[in-house]
Amino acid sequence: MPISWIIFIGVAVVSWLVSRNLQNKFEKYSKIPLQNGMTGRDVAERMLHDNGIYDVKVTSTPGSLTDHYNPVNKTVNLSEPVYSSNSVAAAAVAAHECGHAVQHARAYAPLKMRSALVPFVSFSSNIMTWVILAGILLINTFPFLMLAGIILFAVTTLFSFITLPVEINASQRAVAWLSDAGITNVYNYDKAVDALRSAAYTYVVAALSSLATLVYYIMIFSGARRD
Repeated sequence: MPISWIIFIGVAVVSWLVSRNLQNKFEKYSKIPLQNGMTGRDVAERMLHDNGIYDVKVTSTPGSLTDHYNPVNKTVNLSEPVYSSNSVAAAAVAAHECGHAVQHARAYAPLKMRSALVPFVSFSSNIMTWVILAGILLINTFPFLMLAGIILFAVTTLFSFITLPVEINASQRAVAWLSDAGITNVYNYDKAVDALRSAAYTYVVAALSSLATLVYYIMIFSGARRD
């Protein structure tokens, strides 16, 4: 079996394990209530206000683990299980998404860089699969197609790696505030940290998977050029 396939299979297995671990941690910590009874929405609104942010709205969005911050319309969008739950998991997720709002308000450089790349990543994602496929099929006739596909994919890989410090920093802001504000205590603080650490692993695996795929495409292109 070629080493490239071994890498792909290994990354796929690790990705599945990390994703499953995140789901298990969220289910586990979703059953542990906060002693103060605050819901995810309450936690989010308080963290925003404690950081002097009053122009960001907290909303509920369908699905599970669909939580995100939208810097365009300044909304913290919490999934239904997080928005109305008063669990440790909900508090951790809500605080993490508000961490992005704080980054936005403080002009955090990696977040600005990631936001600037969004239009390019959106464009690349829409066409790169077809460009790479055409490039592989016609690599001996039109090698520039494969090179164009590699460049498009490289943009998405760069985006994945820029995402890492953004997500890690948001979690750091979240756990620090949860402790300082008294939302968590000595009994559940470590659980909030564990939940966010598990979420961070998914971004690490995604970035490494993207890098491995990029290297694989470069190897195909280089091999064809040598031939």
